[in-house]
Amino acid sequence: MSTQPATVPSKAVGAAEATGSAAVRKSFSSPLGSVFVIAVTVLWTIPTFGLLATSLRPKQAVAASGWWEIFVHPQLILSNYHTVLFDGGFGVSAGMMPFLVNSLAISIPATIFPLVLAAMAAYALAWVRFRGSDTVFFIIFALQVVPLQMALIPLLQLFSGGAHLGGLTIIPAFDLHGTYVPVWLAHTMFALPLATFLLHNFISQLPRDLMEAAVVDGASHFKIFRSIVLPLCTPALASFAIFEFLWVWNDLLVALTFAGGTPEVAPMTVRLAQLSGSFGGRWEVLTAGAFLSLIVPLIVFFSLQRYFVRGLLAGSVKG
Repeated sequence: MSTQPATVPSKAVGAAEATGSAAVRKSFSSPLGSVFVIAVTVLWTIPTFGLLATSLRPKQAVAASGWWEIFVHPQLILSNYHTVLFDGGFGVSAGMMPFLVNSLAISIPATIFPLVLAAMAAYALAWVRFRGSDTVFFIIFALQVVPLQMALIPLLQLFSGGAHLGGLTIIPAFDLHGTYVPVWLAHTMFALPLATFLLHNFISQLPRDLMEAAVVDGASHFKIFRSIVLPLCTPALASFAIFEFLWVWNDLLVALTFAGGTPEVAPMTVRLAQLSGSFGGRWEVLTAGAFLSLIVPLIVFFSLQRYFVRGLLAGSVKG
C-alpha cells in the first residue's frame, strides 16, 4: 500500500509530460506553425541579403538609394571585394586578405584544441573513477561563472612577465609576442570549462553495458575512447565545434588583447574595426568586408548542420 500512492502520481506526471510533448510537436508541425517558422526565417535573412546587395552595388548607387533598389536597377560589381581584399588605400596600408588568413589560422586550432582536451577530460571524469573526480568536475563546472574580462589582464601579465613569488620565479615569461600561441591558449582556456561540462553530460549517458563489454574484451581506456566514445559523441563534438568556431571567428576582445592590430597575427574582426574608422561612410566597402567575415561561419554551419541538430537532441531522452 505504501508504493501505490507514489506510483500513481509518477505515472500521471509521465503521462502529462508525454501529452505536453505531443502537443508541442503538433503545434510546430501544424500549417500555422510552419508559416510562422518561414516568416521568422525570411525576416532573419533580409538583413543578410541587404548586406550582400549593398556590397555588390557601386558607390554612387549606395549613396543615392537603399539596397532594395537592386530589384529595379540591378547594377552589380565585384570591385568592392577586390578593394577590401587586396587594394587597401583610404588610410589602410593593406587589404583584408592577410587578416582573413589570420582568422583561419586562429579559429581552426582554437576550436580543435579545447575539443580534444575537453573530450579526454570528459571521458576520464565520466568513466575513469578516481578519488576526487566529483570535486574536479564541480570545480570545472564552477569555472564557467568566471567572467572572461576578469581573466584577460592576469593572463596577459602571465604571458608577458611570467609569475613570481617574491624573488622566486614560478613561471618564466613567455616570448610569445607576434605569434598565434597567446590567442590559441586564451581561447582554449576560456572554452574548456563549458566544453568539458557539456561533453561529460553526453559521454556519461553512453550505455554502461557497451563499456563493460569493451573492458571484458581487454580494451584499454585509450582504445575505448578512440574506437567507441569518439564515434558515438560525434554529434556533440560537432555541435560544440560550431559554437566555438563562431565565438573565436567573431571575437574582437581577446584578439585585441593578445594579438594586437599587427597584420602578422590580427584577425578580420580587428581589421573591420579599423575599416569602420578609415573608410567612414564608404558602406559599399564596409559591407563587402562584413560579408566576407560572415560567409565562412555560414559555410561551417551549413556543412555541420546535420550534426548540430543531432547534437542538440542527444542526451535529451534516456532509454
